[in-house]
Amino acid sequence: MSAPGVSAPGAGAPGTAEPAARTSTAAAGVAPADSRTAGAPGAGAVTLRPMRWWDIAPVMELELELFPEDAWSAGMFWSELADTHPGGTRHFTVATAPDGAIVGYAGLMAVAGEGDVQTIAVDVRHQGSGLGAALLADLIREAARRGCAELLLEVRVDNPRAQRLYERFGFEPVGIRRGYYQPADVDALVMRLDHPSIEPKDLKETRHG
Repeated sequence: MSAPGVSAPGAGAPGTAEPAARTSTAAAGVAPADSRTAGAPGAGAVTLRPMRWWDIAPVMELELELFPEDAWSAGMFWSELADTHPGGTRHFTVATAPDGAIVGYAGLMAVAGEGDVQTIAVDVRHQGSGLGAALLADLIREAARRGCAELLLEVRVDNPRAQRLYERFGFEPVGIRRGYYQPADVDALVMRLDHPSIEPKDLKETRHG
């Protein structure tokens, strides 16, 4: 990632084909940070597992629904998954309902001790269930496992709900990337979590627990 606050070429920067990091507005809620499941409204537990190539088609259905202005292409997902092998720089997770339907997904890039949240998305029918928090906790754990000293992300400045989710897990604003989200020309707020933990804490749960 380029230095925070600088609108330099990079993921989603104007003039590049790289995917922009995003969080769907629905990706919020409370879930136990040390769990591999999250509550889902009226449907029992949702399970997190590694994303595979055969998940791309259903993921794309959610992608186009949740990010109509700056959706990734199927080719971008293929490219990301190609680097999820052992020793690779990517980690992608999907959330599946008991019937097998994919109701969320998330991705991490980790290079040279620096992690970057690539995407977090939750089906609108599962908002408020804690699934967004569970997916974020999964990425934080993986960043810690890979020895990342910091975890960075970009979030749309017009998505306060996602910003509050990140703040709950200790992320702090560190800069603005102008025109990061194209073609909508929306700025990104850059946020950073120092020293990701293998046991991420939801500060909202800590305060009220």
